Amino acid sequence: MADKRDYYEVLGVGKSASGDEIKKAYRQLARKYHPDVNKEADAETKFKEVKEAYDVLSDDGQRARYDQYGHVDPNQGMGGAGGFSGNGDFGGFGDIFDMFFGGGGGRRDPNAPQRGNDLQYSMTIEFKEAVFGKETEITIPRTESCDTCAGSGAKPGTKPETCSVCHGSGQQEVVQNTPFGRMVNRRACSHCGGSGKVIKEKCGTCHGAGRVKKQRKINVRIPAGVDDGAQIRLSGEGEGGLRGGPAGDLYIVIRVKAHEFFERENDDIYCEVPLTFVQAALGDEIEIPTLTEKVKLKIPAGTQTGTYFRLKGKGVPKLRGYGQGDQHVKVTIVTPTKLSDEQKDLLRQFGGIGGESPAETQEHHESIFEKMKKAFRGE
Repeated sequence: MADKRDYYEVLGVGKSASGDEIKKAYRQLARKYHPDVNKEADAETKFKEVKEAYDVLSDDGQRARYDQYGHVDPNQGMGGAGGFSGNGDFGGFGDIFDMFFGGGGGRRDPNAPQRGNDLQYSMTIEFKEAVFGKETEITIPRTESCDTCAGSGAKPGTKPETCSVCHGSGQQEVVQNTPFGRMVNRRACSHCGGSGKVIKEKCGTCHGAGRVKKQRKINVRIPAGVDDGAQIRLSGEGEGGLRGGPAGDLYIVIRVKAHEFFERENDDIYCEVPLTFVQAALGDEIEIPTLTEKVKLKIPAGTQTGTYFRLKGKGVPKLRGYGQGDQHVKVTIVTPTKLSDEQKDLLRQFGGIGGESPAETQEHHESIFEKMKKAFRGE
């Protein structure tokens, strides 16, 4: 874990930062490094780092554990990070025990069932598919037990034989006389490769490996409300096991494309809509696109640019629990670009009365209109 950066450093906040400060920092960095926006080579790596830091620091329980233990997970005990390696060799000292004490930790059965490896699959989905969920079919290349030889590796009608060198143990002992005395070093048998078995007549399908590569089609259900970076675990859909061992698991990593009009933060949706000077000054009722429909929003007279309005329950369905988030609408006052002579005279009169002068036009307002049009069309 030494190569992991401090989560507070990743988000650029102090250890006393509030939940809102952490959320704000995450939102800014997530936008900056999102792979759909940032095309730099390390953008995706930085985005994952930011997401991981936010997932921990935004949860009070995980944050408290992190503040106390850092990147070491105390729940993993002696087999987890920072403790013993959990592989039976006591964190890399097994070879030393083998050299001086002839194996001390006990022998492993080379013919015992072995669990298959886990697999990871990256799936990119549309913004609204993440919001509402979807079912799809994917094709996974994976290693499975050979049907011809039932995983034995031997030609049908024959079977593997016990290795004559290691007598089925899968290990050889090499004795060395040193100034410290007689030492025994145990290593994998060179004759059978540590399997304890020798295949004289190999299966014609898998050529003695006992496993073959296959393309497997799997139906995947993406739950409504899933967010970018989420993982879906499909038990038993990973690599096939050895010698009757269980298959590994398949982890599907979700990547969500950015939307032109909507932005998402947890279960809430954010968007920006333009208002004319007249609408903002006198008030109006406008139509707003949401994820599912168009709704009316009342704009009170005297609304200032940058004001947010909340549409309750118009956000993302909660992945764990009931209900939905909200939609937050930010209004931006648009300066007109084409005015008639009469309109200009009226504005000059207005400016003379109020002591104001006309503002310069901002180009990005035009793009807001275009994005809003697409949102109304359901794009």
